[in-house]
Amino acid sequence: MKQGAILNRIVMFLFFAAILAYFAGAAWRGLRDPYPTVQVYTYSVDDTMETTGYLIRREQAISGSGSIVRLIPAEGEKVAAGATVAYLYADQLSLERSQRLEDLQAETAQLTQAIAAAGESGQEETSRERVMDAMVTLRSAVAAGDFTRLESQTSSFKSAVYQQAQRYGDAGALSDALIAAQAEMESLRAQTQDVGRVTVAQSGIFSGQVDGYEAILTPDGLDALNPSKLSSLENQALPVGEESLGKLITDTTWYFACALSEENAGRLTEGSQVTVRFSRDWAGEVDMTVERISAPEEGQMAVILSSHRFLSDVTLLRRQTVELVFEARQGLRVPTAAVRMEEGQSVVYVQVGVKAEKKPVSVLAQGEDFYLVEPVLGQDAETKEEKMALRAGDAVIVASEEIWDGKIVA
Repeated sequence: MKQGAILNRIVMFLFFAAILAYFAGAAWRGLRDPYPTVQVYTYSVDDTMETTGYLIRREQAISGSGSIVRLIPAEGEKVAAGATVAYLYADQLSLERSQRLEDLQAETAQLTQAIAAAGESGQEETSRERVMDAMVTLRSAVAAGDFTRLESQTSSFKSAVYQQAQRYGDAGALSDALIAAQAEMESLRAQTQDVGRVTVAQSGIFSGQVDGYEAILTPDGLDALNPSKLSSLENQALPVGEESLGKLITDTTWYFACALSEENAGRLTEGSQVTVRFSRDWAGEVDMTVERISAPEEGQMAVILSSHRFLSDVTLLRRQTVELVFEARQGLRVPTAAVRMEEGQSVVYVQVGVKAEKKPVSVLAQGEDFYLVEPVLGQDAETKEEKMALRAGDAVIVASEEIWDGKIVA
C-alpha cells in the first residue's frame, strides 16, 4: 500500500475520532449541566373550597293535558306575557297537520318575498351572494354538528334559492307554487283542529324541567333556611304532576344555598362578593353576593348567595357541587429549587447572556413543586418592569451548585 493512502486513512480516522469526541463531550456536558434553567411564566393560585348546595328561583309550574305535547320555547328562552309555550294535540294526525300548516306558512312567505324581489333592479349579484352565503352557513352548521338554528338556516337557504329561481328560471313556476301552497293551507284550516295551546300570564324564563322543588325552595323561604333543612333535602323524593309541561322563572335574581363550617362561613360577610365556580352540569364562574349567613347549628352555618347573571344558563341546575373561590392570587411560577434564601431575602438567579443575575422575590404561595412569587422592587423603582425585576419569560437557574451574582454559567 502506498504511503499516501495510509496517511489519508490516518487523517480520516483522526478527524472522525475528533467528531465523536466533540459530540460525546457535548452530551456529557448536557447531562451534567450544573446550571439548568426553567422559563418563568404567569400563574394563578386560587384559595377554594368545595361545597354542595341548591339553586333557588322564583318559579311557577306550567301544566296541561294532551296525548301529544309540543313545547315551543327553548330551554332558558325568554317568553313574553301571553305567549304560547306549548301546543297540545289529540293525536299524531293533528300534530302532523299542524306542522304541515306551519311549513306552508313559511313557504308562502318565502315565495311571496322571492316574487316581490324579482321586480327590483340591480339585485342579480346580491341574489347570487345570498344563495352562496346561506349555503355556506348551512353546510358549516351541519359539519360542526350545531343544529340549534338549523330550522332558520334552512329557511334562509330556501328563500335565497327561490329568489334566484325567480330571476333566472320560470317566473310563472313560483307563482303557481304560491297558489298551490295557499290552497293547501285553506284546506288544512277548514279541517277540524284538535289542537289546544298553553299560554303564560306573565313574562319570564322558560324551562322544560320540573323537579318538585318549585314550591319547596322559594326565595320567600330563604330566611328560614338552616343547615338541618338543607341536609333534609338531600334524600327527599318529591312528586311531579303528570300534567307538568315545564315552568316559568319569573324573577331574574336566583340564589345558591349551601351549608359551610363555621370556620369557612366566617371568611364571608353579608354583602360581600364571592366567586362560585360551576364545573359539572354547567361550566362557568359567577360572582355572587352573600345575602345571608344563618346562626350556627352543630358547627355548620347556612350561606345564601345571589346573582342576576347567567340565569338562562342555569335553569336545569338544582343540586350542585361547586367551588367557592375565596381569593385568587396571581404571580410568577418558579420551581421550588430555584428559590434561595440569602441574608433574609428570597432570591432567584436568572441566566442573562452567559452570566447569572440575582433577582429578589417575595413568595406569595407554595404548590407541590413550585412557588408563586412576585418581584421585589428597589426603593427607587417606579414600575415592575425595571431592569432588575423578575419577569415572565426569564430563564431561572435551577441548581444546587454554588452561584453568585455575575457568575459565568454558560
